[in-house]
Amino acid sequence: MTSQIYQDVILEQYVRLFRGAIGAQFVLMDDNGCAHRANIVSECLQSEDITRMDWPAFSLDLNPVEHVWDMLAQRVAACQPPPTCLQELRRALLFEWCNIPQDQINNLMLSMARRCTDCIALSGRHTMY
Repeated sequence: MTSQIYQDVILEQYVRLFRGAIGAQFVLMDDNGCAHRANIVSECLQSEDITRMDWPAFSLDLNPVEHVWDMLAQRVAACQPPPTCLQELRRALLFEWCNIPQDQINNLMLSMARRCTDCIALSGRHTMY
């Protein structure tokens, strides 16, 4: 994803609206991806008065959605028969997304305090997660 697409699609169409609905206490959680840190993105966030969460440089393990993406990828990879075209892949992704057990997501969220503690102890470097 380019920084322009990130700005036009994600920030303008979703993040800006969420920030408006939630108010001044809204904080954007993204990561250090190139598209997220481009100047045009920073300028857009500043112009919309959107606060960005500080993020350690090497800490994908602290972003819960990264682990949900992994769950989704594993579930789709296990599909039998595997998707053979884009339409089947879309269908499988949507089906598996809707069927990730809520307890797995709850357990992931409950582990976040421990993940943060480990990240701090390791000065922001990779953890076992």
